[in-house]
Amino acid sequence: MCLAAGLFLAIAVNGPATAQTFETTAKQSILVDYETGTVLFEKNADATMFPASMSKIMTALLVFDRLRDGTFTLETKLPVSEKAWRMGGSKMFVRVGEDVSVEDLLRGVIVQSGNDASIVFAEAIGGSEEAFAELMTKRALEIGLEGTVFRNATGWPDPDHVTTARDLAKLAGYVIREFPDNYAYYSETEFTYGKSLDGKPIKQSNRNPLLYQGVGADGLKTGHTEAAGFGLTASGIRSDRRLVMVIHGLESVRARSQESRRLFDWGFRNFANYALFKAGDTVETASVWLGDKPTVALVLKDDFIVTLPRGSRSGMKVAVKYQGPISTPIAKGQQVAILEVSGTGIEPIRRPLFADEDVGQLAFFGRIGSAISYIIFGAPSG
Repeated sequence: MCLAAGLFLAIAVNGPATAQTFETTAKQSILVDYETGTVLFEKNADATMFPASMSKIMTALLVFDRLRDGTFTLETKLPVSEKAWRMGGSKMFVRVGEDVSVEDLLRGVIVQSGNDASIVFAEAIGGSEEAFAELMTKRALEIGLEGTVFRNATGWPDPDHVTTARDLAKLAGYVIREFPDNYAYYSETEFTYGKSLDGKPIKQSNRNPLLYQGVGADGLKTGHTEAAGFGLTASGIRSDRRLVMVIHGLESVRARSQESRRLFDWGFRNFANYALFKAGDTVETASVWLGDKPTVALVLKDDFIVTLPRGSRSGMKVAVKYQGPISTPIAKGQQVAILEVSGTGIEPIRRPLFADEDVGQLAFFGRIGSAISYIIFGAPSG
């Protein structure tokens, strides 16, 4: 194993490397850096839990899918069934027999958490709520949500309707990445639809407490049932850095607001992202065995950004590891090495390194001469 020399970026191994411990009264929670995928905090993140109305993130996602493929437009009108109209819990207050636009229904689901609007979508897309729930579960598996099963479109209590905090964070990240325009609905703080019995417009506010606190939040969805407790899947940006958070199993609206704010602030305050290399940068030059070139440049295919506790950069080491010298022939784009970031209190972070060019093999007599030279003089310096 060859450890590339001169790649320690003049960083000493000392100083604090971990952020302070965070404690929360939530039963389940996870906080993730959106850009790097680094988990900053987790508590029972893989424990099975009831998502309640946070299920509607998937309900809306299936609508976004159909907006993307052209099945729906925002102006498409969908009929309201008696089942949708009679649905209890939080409501958009659609009326049986009326046709409602997809855009209004989306706001009804996302801003007002309307169970009735969710049923309208379920019946329009799946034919029935049960069939729609099967589509939700299938889509969850496609995204990589391994602990999630949906039994309805709303999060209505059902012992088999389950997820995990980690799955909800993955789901939120997927929506943000794949549907940036549609994601904007999650930042809306109120929506007015329909009229009350006395003829006044019905205006309802978004239940996400972080949207009103000036902390950079721009989504996503609250949830509550007696069995589940109070939960929130949220995301937001500060200084061009986005975090995704799930916090669940709290005892009150007040606790949800306070604990989500505390965790959100803690994540932004105690961690930072550090750009180490850009895609295509030569990270190191590796020696080549019996090649028509003595060395090959090692590059990353993507930008290499790491999320670390603030202050721990002073204890960070960056190294390149490979079996060297590297045997030929080598094809451009072939993985030949590993870039590793490590340090006290830092879980090792590894990325593959690739050859930046083709390196052919020497002809027979050239290989003989090169081998003898290697035995006598050793590998050429990179």
